Amino acid sequence: MEETTRRNTYVTSLSFSSTEGGHSILAIGRNNGQISLWSLFDEGSRFQSQQPSAVACLSFKPVSTFRNSTRLGTTVSTEELLVGDELGNVYYYAVEWIDNLKVDIHGWHGSMTLLAKISVHSQQICGLAWSPTGEYFATGANDNACCLFSVKDILSSPKAPERPHLTQRRPLQALKSNHGPSNILSVGSFRRKFMLDRSHTSSATEVPPISSAQRGPTNPLVSRAIPGLNGVLNIGEGHEKHRWIHSAAIKAIAFCPWQPGLLATGGGSNDRAIHFYHTLSGACLATINVQAQVTSLIWSTTRNEIAATFGYAQPEHPYRIAVFSWPECRQIVAIPWSNEMRALHAIPYPGGPNEKGKKTSAKEGEAWWGRTGVEG
Repeated sequence: MEETTRRNTYVTSLSFSSTEGGHSILAIGRNNGQISLWSLFDEGSRFQSQQPSAVACLSFKPVSTFRNSTRLGTTVSTEELLVGDELGNVYYYAVEWIDNLKVDIHGWHGSMTLLAKISVHSQQICGLAWSPTGEYFATGANDNACCLFSVKDILSSPKAPERPHLTQRRPLQALKSNHGPSNILSVGSFRRKFMLDRSHTSSATEVPPISSAQRGPTNPLVSRAIPGLNGVLNIGEGHEKHRWIHSAAIKAIAFCPWQPGLLATGGGSNDRAIHFYHTLSGACLATINVQAQVTSLIWSTTRNEIAATFGYAQPEHPYRIAVFSWPECRQIVAIPWSNEMRALHAIPYPGGPNEKGKKTSAKEGEAWWGRTGVEG
């Protein structure tokens, strides 16, 4: 029975913690609802969290966050993790990770603390993305909705939900094809508590005390914090900053790294478009009709361009990778595939052809080709 269960369990999502934090934590989500947190510096899993349903996607915040320690009575750097499940829920965790050198001193490995459960989608979470500063995050789901959240608003004191931006915004302002112009917080019954800093009796943390998972060297424990109880926020519809309705599921979501307030989303098979939104006003700035399911979006960090990969396509659209300029929405590069296989996902390479010490390819004497050398 145990062997059968192991064979039927598989990894559904992976995410590394922030470079800024320096802990190299790998979050692993599985179809049985289990989340494991490993570090490249540890021999085994340090924390495990058992979710109520299968994990669909994970995303660590790109920057670390200072919070009061759940145990040490001081301010520490923490990592924050979003977990999306098959039912449309998003779980917001804070991870306090103690360096191995300090584990023996404190006799404690840290904590994995559930801060909030966000329930604004009715179907599977397909995509999660953070803004570069970590102030906002976006969720995409199989219910055809993409929602934008402010971290500050989500983790603030409970208040009545406001719905000024919940109009179902469909992208109509600009429509382009590959070839140019065309064609409530509902809060459960709980009392919000604040954990006192024992070394300063007059101070309090901004994060409520929540049950957490801790582990010994060979015995990872499983966290089972309950949303709506013990200070865990249970957040429902009305607390998203914006809700954008598409014509299909949204898996591809990307915040622009060089233009604050710019977000790109990609729709599925019935949408077949890349949409650009202004995160402050919620306005749709442009739409590119790509005639294919959009599976991932990656902004360039050196050019005003965005790369997209495609899944199911129309017969007249053989491309699986394309690059578009912004704000012109002009196709710069398109790469066709000879077979019908989909491009399911893509990740950016952190280096480049001009990075120091990488001037040549694996074959001696062959140089990298770069657009910068040709186009400037």
